[in-house]
Amino acid sequence: MCRNITVLRGLEPAATDQEIFAAAQQYVRKVGGLTGLSSTTKPAFDKAVAAVAAATTTLLAELPDRRVPPPTEPPLRRLAATD
Repeated sequence: MCRNITVLRGLEPAATDQEIFAAAQQYVRKVGGLTGLSSTTKPAFDKAVAAVAAATTTLLAELPDRRVPPPTEPPLRRLAATD
């Protein structure tokens, strides 16, 4: 379903809070079918993003190290490399 979300586990340096938050936003937008936010959808969206980001942070901390780095870099790193 969310095949465009980049793998964050095994990055060197480790995934940043900003990268985790961006992945959480992308996931919640996809699952919620949200293309834009309104005053009625924003509170639920923000709450869900915070929960997904927290769960992702916990997951990444508890998983063992990867033997091979992920095949792609997160979009925020690719954008930073072109600046």
